Amino acid sequence: MDRSNFFSLLLLSLLSSTLAFTITVVETNDDNPLIRQVVSDGDDNLLNAEHHFSSFKKKFGKTYANQEEHDFRFAIFKSNLRRAKRHQKLDPSAVHGVTKFSDLTPGEFRRKFLGLRSLRLPSDAHKAPILPTNDLPDDFDWRDHGAVTPVKDQGSCGSCWAFSTTGALEGAHFLQTGELLSLSEQQLVDCDHECDPEEQGACDSGCNGGLMTTAYEYTLKAGGLELEKDYPYTGRDRGSCKLDKSKIAASVSNFSVVSLDEDQIAANLVKHGPLSVGINAAYMQTYVGGVSCPYICGRHLDHGVLLVGYGSAGFAPIRLKNKPYWIVKNSWGEGWGDQGYYKICRGRNVCGVDSMVSTVAALH
Repeated sequence: MDRSNFFSLLLLSLLSSTLAFTITVVETNDDNPLIRQVVSDGDDNLLNAEHHFSSFKKKFGKTYANQEEHDFRFAIFKSNLRRAKRHQKLDPSAVHGVTKFSDLTPGEFRRKFLGLRSLRLPSDAHKAPILPTNDLPDDFDWRDHGAVTPVKDQGSCGSCWAFSTTGALEGAHFLQTGELLSLSEQQLVDCDHECDPEEQGACDSGCNGGLMTTAYEYTLKAGGLELEKDYPYTGRDRGSCKLDKSKIAASVSNFSVVSLDEDQIAANLVKHGPLSVGINAAYMQTYVGGVSCPYICGRHLDHGVLLVGYGSAGFAPIRLKNKPYWIVKNSWGEGWGDQGYYKICRGRNVCGVDSMVSTVAALH
C-alpha cells in the first residue's frame, strides 16, 4: 500500500471513530438519557419511546386533556425523535434531541414560538457606517460586561421580534448610562402596530409577528419603552395599549442596519452592544447544545433573536478542527438550549444569521 492510500484510510478511520463518539455518548445534564435514543444508529431506539415520553412529560410538566390528545402528542413525540436524529446527522457539531417542544408539530412550533414577520429589511433603512476591524478581539461576550439581562420567555406567543428589540435597547441603554434595565416587551405587543410602507400587510402584530426595525421606529415615535416591571409581560395580544409616558425608562436615538460582512457585524457588536438579528430556526426546535453548523439550512428568516457575542474555538468533531461561532440570546427561557442561548457557526451566513442585522443607539 502506498503512503497516500495509507493516510487516506487513517483519516477515514479517525472520522468514523469521531462520528461514532459523537453519536453514542450524548446525554442530558440530569443523567436521563433523553438524547441517546435519538442519535444512536438503528430504529430500535424508538422501542422505548413510551418510557422517554414519560420522562419528557415529567421533566417539562406536560399534561394533556384526555387520552386522545395524549396519544396524538405521543405520535408527534416519536416523529420528533426521528427528526432530531436527522438533525444530528446534518448538524454533528451540535447536540440535538428532546426539548420542551418535542410534542409539537413543526407547524405548531412556527406559529407559537417564532414570529419574525418580514423577510427583508426596508430598502430605505439607514446603513451603519463601515467600522475598522483590525483590532477586534478573538472572543467577545457582552454578558461579561453587564449589558445583557437574564434570558426571558416569550411563551406561546410569536413575539420574538419584541424580545430581540428590547434586548438591543437594553444593551444600548447600558452603554450610554452604565445602568442595565429590563424593558417591556408587552408594550411592543400591545402598542406597536408600525408597518413597512413598502410591503402591504407587513406590520408589527403582537403574537402574530413583527420586525425589529419597525419596532425601533415605533419606539422612536412613542418616546421610548417602559420598564418590564411597570408594564409586565402577559404573552397575550388582546389587550389595549396601556403606555404611561411618564414611566418611559429608555429611548431610541437612532438605528441602522449592518452590512452582511461578518467582520462588520463583529465590529458593530463590540462597539454598539448586542445586535438584533433574524435567523432561520429550522434546527432550533431540537437543539440541546454545542455549536450549530448544519451542512444544509435555508435562509428564510422566521425568528428574531439577540446577538450578544462571539467565540473563536467551538470544536466541530466531524471537521476535526475548531470553528468560530456567534453567541445568540433566545427568548424561550433558560431551560432551552445552552441555558437559553444558541451557538451558531460564523463564516458563511449559516441559516441566514448575517442577513438581517440591526443596531440601535439609546438616548442618554
